[in-house]
Amino acid sequence: MSSASSERLTEAEAKAAGEKLGAVIENVESVIIGKREAVELVLTALVAGGHVLIEDVPGVGKTSLVSAVAKSVDCEFKRIQFTPDLMPSDVTGFSIYNQKSGEFEFRAGGVMSNLVLADEINRASAKTQASLLEAMEERQVTVDSHTYELEQPFLVLATQNPVESFGTYPLPEAQLDRFMLKLSMGYPTLDEEAQVLVMPRRRKHNLSPVISRAEVLELTDSAERVYVAPALARYIAEIVQSTRSSADTVLGSSPRGGIALHNAARAYALLHGRAYVLPDDIKYLAPHVLAHRLTLSHEAKLAKKTAVGVVRFVLDSVLVPAGESWA
Repeated sequence: MSSASSERLTEAEAKAAGEKLGAVIENVESVIIGKREAVELVLTALVAGGHVLIEDVPGVGKTSLVSAVAKSVDCEFKRIQFTPDLMPSDVTGFSIYNQKSGEFEFRAGGVMSNLVLADEINRASAKTQASLLEAMEERQVTVDSHTYELEQPFLVLATQNPVESFGTYPLPEAQLDRFMLKLSMGYPTLDEEAQVLVMPRRRKHNLSPVISRAEVLELTDSAERVYVAPALARYIAEIVQSTRSSADTVLGSSPRGGIALHNAARAYALLHGRAYVLPDDIKYLAPHVLAHRLTLSHEAKLAKKTAVGVVRFVLDSVLVPAGESWA
């Protein structure tokens, strides 16, 4: 799990990468008020090659955040509105017979893009939700026995409403496990909401890219060269294993959860201009990366415990490694 086998990122390279990502954050924050944590987490997933599930009530800026990030990065962006009548072929694409050529031609679906907004993903049927599984994990789609590679970077940003359950189809564990991070926006403060009210609508439409697709790929390569000390790699593994042995869970995090936490920690360190991961990076990201992968026991639910609370308890119970330099 350690990145020591590849050429390590230098401090100068890490600082330059952090400045680029800082420019993206500043651009997004010109239209998204008071949501820096959410912006940083979305960019962490983008650089780490992961996907994000944003769960919150309507009207708090979920779609606006995704749109602002997409406009700040010069990549292809598509939005898929998930509804009960959406078909899997609308997502992946389909083959159509061309009478002139006498051959079948592939028509790309909404997932064939760099950044994909799966809006209200839990409103589509389980069959349509499943059409994303191959794309999210293997970065490809298979239609009529033909496999089509997706261009990199590839990021799925899905939104869902946790309150309204009528007419929705809960995401299965296999789907949830493919999201690197899960986050919520939360309501703005009084001052932030006052700023939102007077913001010109045209500002959102006039947002311009600040980094190119090639620069995003360079940042991803840089994140893979961020150093993770062997003790911290083991620390991540201990956290993941502890979620499985917890009395509050019937299903703990998968190994994919540990890989996601490892990769997210490297990207988060890069976001802050560091060439190495700190224990605090792991502790901060763990609830966002692991909580949605847990299935709580009946007793834990009766005690009104939450998955985030269980992860925080695990973090308190696992000893943080000490006595060595993380750089």
